[in-house]
Parts: sequence; structure tokens; C-alpha cells
Amino acid sequence: MTVRKGNKRLAISIQEHMAIDVCPGPIRPIRQISAYFPRLSPTSSASELDPANEAGFPSELGPGSGVGAVGGGGGGSGGLLTPLLAGATGDGEGGGLSATSSMDTSIEIDSGDSDDSTALGTLEFDLLYERATSSLHCTVIKAKGLKPMDFNGLADPYVKLHLLPGACKANKLKTKIVRNTLNPVWNETLTYQGITEEDMYRKTLRVSVCDEDKLTHNEFIGESRVALRRVKPDQTKHFNICLEHPPPLPSPTASLPINPAVRGISCYLREWENEQQTCLEERGRLLLCLQFLPPSDVVDTEVKGEAKERASGGLCVGVRRCAHLAAMDVNGFSDPYVKTYLKPDLQKKSKHKTAVIKKTLNPEFNEEFFYEISFKELSTKTLEVTVWDYDLGKSNDFIGGVSLGCHSQGDSLQHWIDCLKNKGMKVERWHTLTNELPGSTFQE
Repeated sequence: MTVRKGNKRLAISIQEHMAIDVCPGPIRPIRQISAYFPRLSPTSSASELDPANEAGFPSELGPGSGVGAVGGGGGGSGGLLTPLLAGATGDGEGGGLSATSSMDTSIEIDSGDSDDSTALGTLEFDLLYERATSSLHCTVIKAKGLKPMDFNGLADPYVKLHLLPGACKANKLKTKIVRNTLNPVWNETLTYQGITEEDMYRKTLRVSVCDEDKLTHNEFIGESRVALRRVKPDQTKHFNICLEHPPPLPSPTASLPINPAVRGISCYLREWENEQQTCLEERGRLLLCLQFLPPSDVVDTEVKGEAKERASGGLCVGVRRCAHLAAMDVNGFSDPYVKTYLKPDLQKKSKHKTAVIKKTLNPEFNEEFFYEISFKELSTKTLEVTVWDYDLGKSNDFIGGVSLGCHSQGDSLQHWIDCLKNKGMKVERWHTLTNELPGSTFQE
């Protein structure tokens, strides 16, 4: 349908025709929202961004405001492009970080910070890495000026810690909840056990502030990420940071067109995929103590049992504790126990296991097992240590394990060599549990 107005013909769509039928008064075509907010694609050319080329573009959005709003180079202040398109019109480095990215995003506060940088609030905390105990302590002190999240203009904030890369529940620690305040004070210390110097170099601590909501899901307020390599061993480092919005989570399987708009995020996608693979491999940490006892020169005939076996020499394996185990049960925990196996040996005395610790991801065992064996034979053996989740009435779940021997690699090989070199000395070391071991079947 067309309406003649002077010498001009105005094309009217069926939707506008229906609106004209029900609306009295002069016939005036109804502008569609798309006329004010044109749909643009990442491949739009400069001519397509010109308001003069758009039919029916409203006169209120003239060149001064239209081009400035779209391209960012005019007088307008509002942007019609998404951040992805904004990256395409700029230097081609647009894009977002993944939600599990280990990039350091912390912003230190100084006296000249604007209100925009502190819109979500600020957070104070201390970090201390104790090299002797392989533990990382985070003391959450307080927050200021948090964003209101509840109807009363306040919030019920708490702080969550998360080591990246890593996805297991035991990697997450959280403080107590402080009710009805935007300036909470915690003064609470959260500790990660089994943190090696390698972890301090490659891992990042994600510090998040959330608001508890009993009726619905908890709400996210803001976060910051700190590279642990900034923390020197045995020295407390103080942080006073601005909270930020979380980075978007990209899909690793999404097909993205190759253009300048997405060129900048390709590296983040690769980083995201690498972190996911790493998360699948790490199943927790295990603290082991190895000691080779040489044969005693003096043999007491009255000594019996285990003491007599130790007098003849052998390997003492101490299972101290586990940390940050993968959760295997529906309640978010596990019922872990540890098995040791000195192989190749099919005899029952070559296998030992600890007691089961219920509902925990950080169990303490402090149990020792002794293998009567000569030094020459021990050099040809492999010690396999596995962690399991006990399930009543069905097969137990394998959590992770580690192999120590002359054919091992990395920390496992170094621990084994230190044990053989230092006879009679106890050698402790943390080990990363993996979801598979060479030549193992993991049958309970």
C-alpha cells in the first residue's frame, strides 16, 4: 500500500497499515525501532555506517551524532557498536578474557582513582607464601563501597578464592558472610596447602566478592585476579584493589569469522582450551614421606614383629595428607583413602591402604607403611600411590595417583632419587595427582 503526500510516495508495510486503520487523525507512517538503531555486522563498510545512505533514517540523528555514535570519531558520545565491533574499528585487539583465564587483572588503588574504577567497591587482603610448608595464606581484611545488591540498599557479602587454572571444588575457599553492610570487615585467613614454587610461578589467584541471597542464587559483585608470581616467598604482600566485572566466557567450539574484530581474542580462546585440559589432569595434591632404612648391624633376638622387619632394612612410606581433591560424590565431597603398591610384586604384603576419611577434600592420614626390601631390589621397583573415593555398595571411584621410581619424571623422579641418596633420612614432598598413570588399570 502506498500513500501520496505531495509529490512523494511513502511505502507503508502491512504492520503500519494495520496501525493506520485503528488510529484516527492524519495518516503518518510509524517509524520502526530499526530506523533509529540500524543493524550492523562486523563486515559493515564505512558507507554502510553513513546515516545519509539509510532510507528513512530519522533527521534527529544527523551526521554529527550518528557517525560519532557508530564509529566513535564524531561528536556523539553514545556507541551503537558492541565491544567486539568497537575492536574491529580500532586496532583489532578487541575481545574478552575467558572466565578461567589466568591473566593478572588486578588494579591497585591510589589517591587519584576515579569513581568509575571503584564503582563496584574495593578489597583489601594480604598474601603470604610459606616455602617450608608449601602453603599459601590469604588474609581477607575488608571491603569498602561495595555495590548495593539487596532491596534495602545493602548487601550480605562474602569473599571466594579460586586458583586458576583449576576447576575442582576444593580449589575454592570462602570467608564467612557479613550481613547488611557495604563495608564489611572479615579479618579471616584462608589457606591453600600443597602449593609448590612452580604453582606460584604459573597460577593466578581469583578473588571474588559475592552477595548471599537465601531465596535465589547468590549474586556476583566483583572480582580481581592476582598473578602469584608477584608474591615473594616468606614475605607478606599487601593488596588494595578495585573490583571489576567478570570477563565473558567464550565457547571453545564456536565458529568465529576471521576478521579484525575477533583477531584479538584468538589467543584467549587457545588459553581457555589449554586451561581446560590442565584442569582435567590435576585431581589434587598428596604429601608423601619416603625413608629408606638400611639394615641394622646389631640384631636383637627379642625384637619381634614390625620392629624386627625394620631392623632388616627397607622402605618406609608415610602418607601424610591430601589437599584439594576432586569431589566424587553428589554432596560435593569425597570419602578418600590412599593405597600404596610397590610393584612389580603380586604378593599381598606389597599393597597397603589407609583408613577412610569421610566427607572431606583435604584429609589428614598420618599413616606409615613399611616394605622389607634391600637397596638393590628397591632401585628396580616402582611405588604407585593412588587415592580413591569409598562408595558403599558399589565400586570405589578413582580420584588420582602418582608413580615414583627410576622411570618417573619431574618431582616424582627427584623425590625417589633423594630418598635413595639420603639413607635413613625422611624426605617429604608434595605431588600432583593425575587422572591416569602409565601401565596402570586402576582396578579396586
